[in-house]
Amino acid sequence: MPVKALLGLAVALAASAPAGANTTFYQDVLPILQKRCQGCHRPGEVGPMSFLSYRDARPWAKSIREAVLIRKMPPWFADPGHGKFLNDPSLSKQEIDTLTTWADTGALEGNPQDAPQPVQWVEGWNIGKPDLVFEMPKEFPVPAAGTIEYQHIVVPTRFTEDRWVQASEVRPGNRAVVHHVIAYVREPGSKWLREAAAGEPFVPRRAPAGEENFLPGAILAGFAPGLPPTYLHEHQGILIRAGSDLVFQMHYTANGKPAGDRTRVGLVFAKKPPRERIVNLAPHNQDFMIPAGAANHRVDAKVTLSQPVTLLSLMPHMHFRGKAFEMRAVYPDRSQEVLLRIPRYDFNWQLYYALEKPRVLPQGTRVECTAWFDNSANNKYNPDPKSAVRWGDQTWEEMAIGWMTVAVDSDARVSGLVKEKRSAPTE
Repeated sequence: MPVKALLGLAVALAASAPAGANTTFYQDVLPILQKRCQGCHRPGEVGPMSFLSYRDARPWAKSIREAVLIRKMPPWFADPGHGKFLNDPSLSKQEIDTLTTWADTGALEGNPQDAPQPVQWVEGWNIGKPDLVFEMPKEFPVPAAGTIEYQHIVVPTRFTEDRWVQASEVRPGNRAVVHHVIAYVREPGSKWLREAAAGEPFVPRRAPAGEENFLPGAILAGFAPGLPPTYLHEHQGILIRAGSDLVFQMHYTANGKPAGDRTRVGLVFAKKPPRERIVNLAPHNQDFMIPAGAANHRVDAKVTLSQPVTLLSLMPHMHFRGKAFEMRAVYPDRSQEVLLRIPRYDFNWQLYYALEKPRVLPQGTRVECTAWFDNSANNKYNPDPKSAVRWGDQTWEEMAIGWMTVAVDSDARVSGLVKEKRSAPTE
């Protein structure tokens, strides 16, 4: 066959090949999975399947296609019209097109030599080797069934001097039954949980609605699906005063089998005293009742800052009936700004939203939070649309919290940082 004819045939065959036929796992897909997915989708992490290798990912090609097309994955719920966030994992159009084309053209493996270098994921501690690890003194037995009240385990630090924490991480002993964890710092002299014996699981009495003990201590670290370890800049730290205790607040969920858990918290200390102290604020409303069947019930909360702070991140929190959430700043000059808008809240992912540029909120700024709840039968996650719902710890109860992480001067007085005002719920 003449050379020109061969060239013409090659061009014709190339033109007839399906679009994207050269999209392969090693060359095109793996770099995206490394950047966007493997943080959760690898052994020992929250993702239910691993995407480390072609053999791992290939059976899930169609599921990956569907998840990225409807933007279910990676999970991210912030309205892009309000604020820019450092930790936004959203895929670009080009990344989505690559993943969908790969799935549509046979999920080809390609040449392993085209693969990028594997990411060196840290096994065990994501913060690196901790300087110190605190562990529950003994395993907590989780029953096979039934409601398990929040357990509080007091663990003395025995620190004889103040310590500044720059990174912290919670590692559950048994992720199958640990729903979430908050590790608090209880300072010397605190009356919170004074009835609890050190190391023994303790269930405190329920606080009456409106009682001001919601945030009894500084938050050191937390664990929930989608929540990463705490990393701070070298000029920032979380203060643990000498003589403080840690309090492990444990939320367990029975899964049909008896189990045990012994959770740990790892700490990395600052190498030098920081300039800024990191604290958490929590505008919230405990005084609400969501009527049975209500499809769009509104609950509001407000706090007013008693001194200037630098806002670093935001994290809305509701339970199964959570529908949407918004956080706003009303400045002393009466101008307003939407800090975060979540038009479609998903309780299955407890995400935080780190501001791309930290925002100074001057003294007198009022932070307003609005939560909307769907207690109707149209909410597929609703445990019981025929029941009215109030504030409570369990997931079939509800919460309305707008967590805020802020920075203040390291020597600032943090008690009385806000004046809190709750609003009655409205329809």
